[in-house]
Amino acid sequence: MDGFMTYERIKTSKGDSFRIVGEENAFDGILVLDTETTGLEGAPKDVVVDVGICRVDLQRGTVEDVYSSVLGYDTSEWDDYLKNAWIFENTDMSLEMVESAPPALSVIADVRRILRRQPVTSYNTGYDFGKFLYEEPWSMRGWFIECYDIMKAATDVCKIPSEYYSGYKYPKLDHAYSKIVEGDPAGIHGTQDHRALSDARMASHLMIALNRIGKYRP
Repeated sequence: MDGFMTYERIKTSKGDSFRIVGEENAFDGILVLDTETTGLEGAPKDVVVDVGICRVDLQRGTVEDVYSSVLGYDTSEWDDYLKNAWIFENTDMSLEMVESAPPALSVIADVRRILRRQPVTSYNTGYDFGKFLYEEPWSMRGWFIECYDIMKAATDVCKIPSEYYSGYKYPKLDHAYSKIVEGDPAGIHGTQDHRALSDARMASHLMIALNRIGKYRP
């Protein structure tokens, strides 16, 4: 078994970052993951059908695509709930794409290799991690270093009043991106396409923008 790596936070001119203790080269990147799924219930009722990962360098303010894949399943075994999922009705995702994609377990193995021992976050970690990556068949609880949720950091900047409780409600990704990020560095041209890699890029640039104004720390 490989030895465990230890990370430490370091201060940079653009905010906090990470480096591996004892390593000559600093790890100054955070992985930002997004999933697209068949529904909001989480595993095992729902499954991930699309995953995208970017690497953010907060010190340099850069975003790099790391991984993207549709997950393959035998949809002949799916019930109507899965086959009629919102993702297939409202995006360019299709059942045919799922049927021809690499097997889900193969994609999961790829993601596990990429995320192992790395600083990782998402836009709504309670959803991506809590309802999927920490559950079977991903089983990644304790597998990586969970960083602060980008969505939570954006909440106090967007300041959208909740109709149901005191305080602010969590903003949707496209709203937070359009309000906080200057220009369109993720290249969405005004429309969120709800594909995993594209959404991961949006969240990554949002994290950089929040970090620059002192509202995001890993």
